[in-house]
Amino acid sequence: MKRRNLLKVIVLGDSGVGKTSLMNQYVYNKFSQQYKATIGADFVTKELQMDDKLVTLQIWDTAGQERFQSLGSAFYRGADCCVLVYDVNVQKTFESLQNWREEFLKQADPGEHEACPFVLLGNKIDTDGGSSRVKKALEWCAYRGNIPYFETSAKEDYNIDEAFLCVAKIALKNEHKDIYYQPQGISETVSEVEQRGGCAC
Repeated sequence: MKRRNLLKVIVLGDSGVGKTSLMNQYVYNKFSQQYKATIGADFVTKELQMDDKLVTLQIWDTAGQERFQSLGSAFYRGADCCVLVYDVNVQKTFESLQNWREEFLKQADPGEHEACPFVLLGNKIDTDGGSSRVKKALEWCAYRGNIPYFETSAKEDYNIDEAFLCVAKIALKNEHKDIYYQPQGISETVSEVEQRGGCAC
């Protein structure tokens, strides 16, 4: 039987920063201009071939509204990586990152959360005009243990594969579980990602 690694990735950030759009572009190569708020949480899967391992990313999309912010520790438990997303054009969404990070650390398994890695995505750069944001984001990441940072555009499919490849590498180093491949098991949503570009992971 072929061994498969199942990696749980949680995506957090304010409502409207483009979490669902990033995931849809990454997994389905689709982008919609219409905004539809996520209710509660949902997940998609994507398969990757990384070196000699078959990896399935289980990427959890969460609602950014405050009333869904505390979905409970069961949702966060077993996460191999947490992706924080903000809109580079809306300062408030950057300022909320620490709250999302603290929420994750609070809800994650006691004793495990310190080891769980983070990746930061600054989304919607296709509509951005400023450059001072990069310095702020890099300083924020450096202060929190050199969290990898990517600037992305779900609309233009910019840097998304590279960002999630980095997420997969980090999650694989931190993995909590293995499962064995069963044809009727996890849905084969998308074949492996083209491994272009690189990351410092």
